[in-house]
Amino acid sequence: MTTPNGTLELTEIIFPEHANHYGTLFGGNALHLMAKAAFLAARGAAQRDVVMAGVTDVCFLAPVPVGHVLTLRACVSRIGRSSLTVCVTGLATTPGSPPDEVLKGIFEMVAVDAKGRPAAITTAYVHQETA
Repeated sequence: MTTPNGTLELTEIIFPEHANHYGTLFGGNALHLMAKAAFLAARGAAQRDVVMAGVTDVCFLAPVPVGHVLTLRACVSRIGRSSLTVCVTGLATTPGSPPDEVLKGIFEMVAVDAKGRPAAITTAYVHQETA
């Protein structure tokens, strides 16, 4: 669930179908999970549908082996008239070990209307900026 300030945690276990030939999380699947977390955080903060406009500065900091639990923390860091910036961090853990930061990325999202056109974000708790 997204909190009013646009933060969200999404937890996944890494299964063999998510892995590459090295037995670690495939980069494309990592991006998929990060985009999902960014979408959910942005939609919760905007209180309307959103689409992805861009992705910048994605870093794969460490491999995530099969069997590890990946927790993605998404936080809306900027809200404009119709756009939002969401920072996503991935932490991997195994039982009995501290979490390791393994993924980072910045996602630009845009609030849209029913026709897919940019739409103003007007929720009560949103600080308005120029997008």
